[in-house]
Amino acid sequence: MSQPFPFSAIVGQEAMKQAMVLTAIDPGIGGVLVFGDRGTGKSTAVRALAALLPEISAVEGCPVNSARVEDVPAWAGQVAGKVVKRPTPVIDLPLGATEDRVVGALDIERALTRGEKAFEPGLLARANRGYLYIDEVNLLEDHIVDLLLDVAQSGENVVEREGLSIRHPARFVLVGSGNPEEGELRPQLLDRFGLSVEVTSPRDVETRVEVMRRRDAFEHDNAAFMKKWRAKDAALRKAILAARAALPNLTTPGAVLHDCAALCIALGSDGLRGELTLLRTARAQAAFEGAEKVTRQHLKTVATSALSHRLRRDPLDDAGSGARVARILAETLP
Repeated sequence: MSQPFPFSAIVGQEAMKQAMVLTAIDPGIGGVLVFGDRGTGKSTAVRALAALLPEISAVEGCPVNSARVEDVPAWAGQVAGKVVKRPTPVIDLPLGATEDRVVGALDIERALTRGEKAFEPGLLARANRGYLYIDEVNLLEDHIVDLLLDVAQSGENVVEREGLSIRHPARFVLVGSGNPEEGELRPQLLDRFGLSVEVTSPRDVETRVEVMRRRDAFEHDNAAFMKKWRAKDAALRKAILAARAALPNLTTPGAVLHDCAALCIALGSDGLRGELTLLRTARAQAAFEGAEKVTRQHLKTVATSALSHRLRRDPLDDAGSGARVARILAETLP
């Protein structure tokens, strides 16, 4: 069964789905971190998102998905030169991936057979202009984390080794999932995720029954199931495209900027990345809703996912960061 489970058919987990849709509208938000119990649909949602995303225009044969022929890197050699439509890349980064596989390395086969020094691009090249997905991101090796931090900061992958000196764009939306019981995420990488959501197993019988019903239909009556949900995925894709087009025309009142700063100060979030991410996410939410300007309600809608992972830990607060954001949100922006 080659088709992934439809995004629109995922039962519940609204915060996770909302966060992924918002990063599809504005990739500059900076990605999504999904932490939660096993078997709560984290990986399913990422696979479904890949099928939902609008296609990109890219030069045929370009290893970094360049939008224009003049942007194709010199090391790529001869390419077709024709711009084609292709699915937005969603690339898996396995936990055991070596540094060479991630950043790229010398093409050993060409070096041995032709005596040429040629670059073999890695996962970061393939993920350019798309998504890089890391399951169990909290178990990622430290040196790969450091590497990702450097690339996420610059938007460029630099390889200096074996006589090669290669640079290529590496701008991608980072999506990570994991189980907090298996280890915490390094603060430096945590801060690089634009949004963070926590997912839990549903507690009511009806929701669990609906999950089983839809999964059973997907596996045993796939054609009818896909026909039913394909239209809803298409409608969501259309809404994402419309929101992307509307983003540049949105107005942001000064009062909203004031609300962003006031909320982050009240929460004690580190740095200024919180305000910037909160504002971008609120703008994406407003565009998705078809609004002409950003309002306080848009900020309140996205505040938990944009700020909960940026707070200093409070050893006296057992409620968790999400509950803390909700409480201070109610006090600061009534």
